[in-house]
Amino acid sequence: MIRASKLYRASLLIAFAAAALTVGCAKKPVAAPAPPPPPPPPPAKPTVTLQAAPASIKKGDSTTLSWSSTNATQLVIEPAVGAVSPEGSTKVAPEASTTYTITATGPGGSVDASAAVTVTVPPPPPPPLQPGIEELFLRDVRDSYFDYNKADIRPDAREALAKTADFLKNYPLVKVTIEGHCDERGSTEYNLALGDRRASATKNYLVSLGIAADRMNTVSYGKEKPLCMEHNEDCWQKNRRGHFVLAK
Repeated sequence: MIRASKLYRASLLIAFAAAALTVGCAKKPVAAPAPPPPPPPPPAKPTVTLQAAPASIKKGDSTTLSWSSTNATQLVIEPAVGAVSPEGSTKVAPEASTTYTITATGPGGSVDASAAVTVTVPPPPPPPLQPGIEELFLRDVRDSYFDYNKADIRPDAREALAKTADFLKNYPLVKVTIEGHCDERGSTEYNLALGDRRASATKNYLVSLGIAADRMNTVSYGKEKPLCMEHNEDCWQKNRRGHFVLAK
């Protein structure tokens, strides 16, 4: 019995030793590799704005372009402006309606913005008003003047009536009344007759220059409608005339 007990205990020791040896010889577990770091975020895409104030101008005036941007390293405005800072403003004076475009470029790409400027061209000034027939008549028609107590057409009267004839030829629908006038000397009856001779002499000379007689009628006022009221030769000369009036 004693021997069997010793054998049993020896067997247990051997079993424990084998178990311990087995545990001691087992492999250690291998640690899992660390996960790779996440990729860096992509660069932010640029943003840009562009405005024109005012958006409508007259030709010759200017407008102001204003812009701002983010995430951009280069900005260009076309047409005609070129490279600009990330934020700012500039004046432009386009000759015609123009759309300005700003391009913002950065690591994240590029983006555009536009602003339209309308250029209005003022209408041309109206043509100068053409003078009316009354104004032309007063400007171009010349009276004939006479010597004292005479109804002869003087050289200066011939020159004046030639200008009057030119006007009447240029405006063939115009008709006139020729008034015969005298200075204050002499009787009313005498001056009425003298004024009639002066008006007729004026008409006849125009007829000789090619003006139709039916475009002219005559009337004598003698000394009743003087142009000048002073009592001297200079004034009397102004009153001795064949005077033209535009017929209505």
